[in-house]
Amino acid sequence: MHRFNRSVSIVSVLAVVSIPQLLQAQQGYRFQDTHLPAEERITDLIGHMTLEEKVQALSTNPTIPRLGVVGTQHVEGLHGLALGGPGGWEGKNLPVIPTTQFPQSRGLGQTWDPALVQKAAAAEGYETRYAYGKYHRGGMVVRAPNADLSRDPRWGRSEESYGEDPFLVGTMATAFTRGLQGDDPHVWLTASLLKHFLANSNEDGRDGSSSNFDERLFREYYSVPFRMAIQQGGANAMMTAYNGWNGVPMIENPVLRFTVMKEWGFDGILCTDGGALTNLVTHHHAFKTMSEAAAAAIHAGINQFLDDYRQPVMDALKQNLITEQEIDANIRGVFRVMLRLGMLDPAEHIPYAKIGTLDQAKGDPWNWPERHALVRQVTDESIVLLKNENNILPLRPDNAKNIVVIGPLADRVALDWYSGTPPYIVTPLAGIRTRAGSSSSVTFSKGDDPNEAAALAAKADVAIVIVGNHPTCDAGWFKCALPSEGKEAIDRKSLTLEQEELVKAVYAANSKTVVVLQTSFPYTTNWTQEHIPAILQITHNSEEQGNALADVLFGDYNPAGRLTQTWVSSIDQLPPMMDYDLRHGRTYLYLKQKPLYAFGFGLSYTTFAYSNLRVSPSSLAPNGDLTVSVDIRNTGARDGDEVVQLYVAYPHSAVSRPIEELRGFERTHIRAGESKAVTLHLPAQSLGYWSQTQHAFVVEPGPIELRIGASSDDIKLSKTLNVAR
Repeated sequence: MHRFNRSVSIVSVLAVVSIPQLLQAQQGYRFQDTHLPAEERITDLIGHMTLEEKVQALSTNPTIPRLGVVGTQHVEGLHGLALGGPGGWEGKNLPVIPTTQFPQSRGLGQTWDPALVQKAAAAEGYETRYAYGKYHRGGMVVRAPNADLSRDPRWGRSEESYGEDPFLVGTMATAFTRGLQGDDPHVWLTASLLKHFLANSNEDGRDGSSSNFDERLFREYYSVPFRMAIQQGGANAMMTAYNGWNGVPMIENPVLRFTVMKEWGFDGILCTDGGALTNLVTHHHAFKTMSEAAAAAIHAGINQFLDDYRQPVMDALKQNLITEQEIDANIRGVFRVMLRLGMLDPAEHIPYAKIGTLDQAKGDPWNWPERHALVRQVTDESIVLLKNENNILPLRPDNAKNIVVIGPLADRVALDWYSGTPPYIVTPLAGIRTRAGSSSSVTFSKGDDPNEAAALAAKADVAIVIVGNHPTCDAGWFKCALPSEGKEAIDRKSLTLEQEELVKAVYAANSKTVVVLQTSFPYTTNWTQEHIPAILQITHNSEEQGNALADVLFGDYNPAGRLTQTWVSSIDQLPPMMDYDLRHGRTYLYLKQKPLYAFGFGLSYTTFAYSNLRVSPSSLAPNGDLTVSVDIRNTGARDGDEVVQLYVAYPHSAVSRPIEELRGFERTHIRAGESKAVTLHLPAQSLGYWSQTQHAFVVEPGPIELRIGASSDDIKLSKTLNVAR
């Protein structure tokens, strides 16, 4: 989203008109009758609206004061409600409201724990309702999760994605959606708005670029997380991407009506990104006039604009490019979401009505100890151990009396554009000092002078070097000083970590060096992997960042995070940035060269043994289900989590298929010396490929190979079985 459009998340009307006043403005309309079916209520509401009110409903503030209707406002919330932060989501002249901040979406994905991610999203949903109820701030349509796939590590917004695999990202997006929307069968806690549909993974030229690929990749890869979040998670709000697909801008692409709505059953809010309507004329050059552009968006199903749309829509009406009836049909989706949020119902019908109004005895939820504990758990689970030669980690009191912490990111928690303002932060340095206690000496160097840092390292028992990127490039909009950095509107030009030179200087002075890669995306840190004995990777933004890092460094938590994107060993392994055809060698699905770190990779302080792979039934019917079980034994001396991953390969497929593809996973805790049976379910329908001639998924008869492992390139057990005709 364009930064200059951030003000759309503010509840403007509520500053002057209270919610009770609006709700009591008129009584006796049929749309207020909670006993009527939803579609009847919507029909009645639209029947009372003027044309001007209908056009107003195409904004992100469809409030109708005359009818006592409070509209659904948008807020940002990729990893915590944002009513502050670097993006200025607090709004003009409004005070910042601090809110709980979890790790970036990439970090949430690295937990490989959808149940925990759902719990984090539920906490965010609660705080969103709370801020709306107590402070009359924000709204209840949350722009999250990001269901885009990080197909290329050069993508500037990689941090916003759960990863490169469609099944993993779809599972996490579904979990986050469920958490935001709550578990009440009738009323949502908040509404989850997916973004950005579709194939939005380049920033350079995004306002007018086209992502080009065939329908098979659309069905099997790019659209999968959106479809899963809609059909399995119940999402009914979505934002379109700036780019086009095969030359047709997403804001007007027929796939919105014919696939998203007709096939997937989506019938809620379908909004543009900020400025996307204008882009149809100025960047895509799809239309000569704004009225034509507005008509095309309305025809495609758009019912909320993040743009200056009113005059173009009114002009389109005057020119008979669209009809009032078409607007009526589109805005029904807006009111379906409002009904699911209980915004047309009295408080006694809304299970969440007390949040922020009558349930304030415990104080603001972002100050609750249990909320802090949840953030710490999520951050613990997100940390990935990339190397641990000679078990240098975890640190022990006898070998870490004198610790030096070095690096430009060591004494800060770097927030990204879509972050809110956390109520507190624990930096890595603070977390390490607290955990080390008075028995150890902890010194610090920012690392601006490598010679000074090396001198400190030479005197220390262990040197901890924290390097990586800053998620906003520590600069203003559209500015990044380093070629390896990126963010919204800027793709990366290099995968080389410039700060690796600092790592080299410190290691030359002290061979007992631990490197913490605090990153939003992969780097080609080949030298660090070859020479440094211990490497951790952690994402940005968590308010508990320092405590969680200390938990892992000192062994209070056994790391089990897993990478969600391939770390290539060289930028030369990647096809051109704008090549969206994955088959040319992108992601673990099609990459043939050996990467630096594989998709799904992550180590532990303990070891696990896999045995006794069992599959039932022995042959799979095309419409059947498979149960895959394996025994996992913790063969080390520490309790720990293992992430069991199920991949499928198609050795004799009649069409080109991925090398292998993730089809199941489970993060499970196993005590030292104990065994646990892990069971994964595999529906045959998930094995199909998209047939463009049959326009359907086809499950091929013949052999498939089931692979159980600890990562995509660490397969422990495999079994071949047959799919029956």
